[in-house]
Amino acid sequence: MKIDFLPSASPQRRAVLKSLAGVGLFASCSGYALAQFRVEVSGVGMTQLPIAIAPFRGEAQAPQKIGSIVKADLERSGMFRSVDAAGVTADESTRPDLENWRKKSADALLTGSVSPLADGRFDVRLRLWDVVRGQDLGGQSFTVSQADLRLSAHRVSDFVYEKLTGEKGIFSTRIAYITKSNARYTLWVADSDGEGAQSALTSPEPIISPAWSPSGAQLAYVSFESRKPVIYSHDVVSGKRRLLANFRGSNSAPAWSPDGKQLVATLSRDGGSQIYAISLSGGEPTRLTQSSSIDTEPAYSPDGRFIYFVSDRGGSPQIYRMSRTGANPERVTFTGSYNISPAISPDGRWLAYVSRVGGAFKLHVMEFASGTVSAITETVADESPSFAPNSRLIVYATQEQGREALMTTTLDGKIKARLSGAGGDIREPDWGPFPR
Repeated sequence: MKIDFLPSASPQRRAVLKSLAGVGLFASCSGYALAQFRVEVSGVGMTQLPIAIAPFRGEAQAPQKIGSIVKADLERSGMFRSVDAAGVTADESTRPDLENWRKKSADALLTGSVSPLADGRFDVRLRLWDVVRGQDLGGQSFTVSQADLRLSAHRVSDFVYEKLTGEKGIFSTRIAYITKSNARYTLWVADSDGEGAQSALTSPEPIISPAWSPSGAQLAYVSFESRKPVIYSHDVVSGKRRLLANFRGSNSAPAWSPDGKQLVATLSRDGGSQIYAISLSGGEPTRLTQSSSIDTEPAYSPDGRFIYFVSDRGGSPQIYRMSRTGANPERVTFTGSYNISPAISPDGRWLAYVSRVGGAFKLHVMEFASGTVSAITETVADESPSFAPNSRLIVYATQEQGREALMTTTLDGKIKARLSGAGGDIREPDWGPFPR
């Protein structure tokens, strides 16, 4: 959620800002339209493992092309480079000619099959090979409904990623984002590649600032259906929602504590925009900031000890850090005169944020240990960064070729994937946690 010293970037956005005048806060609610996603991966990383993904036996007749989905997942991660496997006939029971794959410079080989069952479900099987060592790295099998075929492909990707990198894969996690189409706002939950989107909520009034709970069971968001910003939580499975903050003035920018027991949010109940802690068990909110400035966009550190936030207390918006009780606020960003939208990586090593550079809004990453800051995008209208749960990727919103788009990037900016199609625009992504 942006703060009100951010200049509007389009006539549509100016109209929204005008309608929100006086609340002290705003979000990106300009004209979105629902898009059919596609993954477009660009860039070359320094160290990418070459992997051959043979077409899964039977996938030509299946509703989802498992091998193609896995290939796109692994390429998007920035850790893998595909080796051409077109025309190969193999499945999980085939002993491949590994010497031939060595000649093709593949370090790993994935084979598998997808088969329809009599009850309408599908049997998905895979086997992974270490081509260099000549080892069978094991396999998996899934029996899934047609609706879960794509999810099974992401689980295949997770298996491959973990076996070959030693880290947990994030492909079966989910993202949330907002669209606006035909004067209706929709909160969507989708696969990590943007596909398989399901509507969680629709409204004729703006919906902004979706935020996943640590368990992945809830989404907090801000709704304007009461003609002012009000914070709700939404149960992803049941669809039930709960009112969390409807105090006098504006209620906005919710962020969950790591234990899921409370939210921090920006409230204007006492006049200016300040940060408060709101217990999910009820009671009065606790004010954490005590400044005469705008304090907003709170975000917890993964260990729950600190809260990062944006404030213009120094004359221009910068990112600060305070204890979870609001004590000892200190400035974090010193590069650039305008820094907003902090996101902390789940491993606690990185800060992603948006910095205004010569009128352009660009995604930056800071390494906490060294203080090194890097601009990692070439676009000029970046916003709403959110880390993948393994801290290896960032999802963010931006504009490319005059259209708003959803992107992922590696932390060095070398591998990017565009997750939007020609049909429309999307905004405010938030990457969900690992499934529990």
